[in-house]
Amino acid sequence: MNRTDRLYALVEELRAAGPRGRTAPQLAAHFEVSVRTIERDLSALGQAGVPLATRQGRTGGYSLDASMTLPPLNFTPREATAVAVALSSSAHVLFARDARTALQKIVAAMPPAALEEARTAAAKVRLVVPVGAAPDADVAETIWQAVRRNQVLRIGYVDIDHVISEREVEPQHVVVGPRGSYLTAWCRLREDDRVFRMDRITSAERTPALPRGPRRPIEPEIPGQLIARPEAALHPEKNVAMAAETPT
Repeated sequence: MNRTDRLYALVEELRAAGPRGRTAPQLAAHFEVSVRTIERDLSALGQAGVPLATRQGRTGGYSLDASMTLPPLNFTPREATAVAVALSSSAHVLFARDARTALQKIVAAMPPAALEEARTAAAKVRLVVPVGAAPDADVAETIWQAVRRNQVLRIGYVDIDHVISEREVEPQHVVVGPRGSYLTAWCRLREDDRVFRMDRITSAERTPALPRGPRRPIEPEIPGQLIARPEAALHPEKNVAMAAETPT
């Protein structure tokens, strides 16, 4: 871990410790550096305006006042680079604007030196972003709102044989893939689960009709493709627990 990353991690370690704080030897052991190095790091943080408090005596140590004007998110340069890579691959019309604004918030919260390090690292990365048929932005947004709110949709659809039809569907998932995006839904016309290519949906309108009673939606499957579930990224505590249970 380089010094910049360690300084960020040191602030987060003190934040997590709360009012009890940590002693210099504890911090040195945690980061696998010397006590002298930790003391220099703490001095640098204090000079940079980080609100450190010290306690003397056998139980003394360093603590951090979390209520002071620290940014709510402190990204290391590597974390910022990883987020930039992940968000840059999100070219789908539904999430492209939100990905840009999320990255802008991260950039705005970073100190200039850390931001410059992240930009230098990101400049060494290139992404292969598949270019597929994109759905209409307004249609895609209407679909997304119906998926989120469990609302029935009336859609115009052109199938692979160019046959035009109008359907009432009960949306389940939006599937974003390298060759296009799809809507999985219960089709009232076919009385079955169906997968609709979003770029073939010519119109979408939410209706006042109520969906059927509670039921377990089908999980989308695409032969030869791994289906990821982004919700897992929003449960880091589960990922940590799974990693701890995995034998090495």
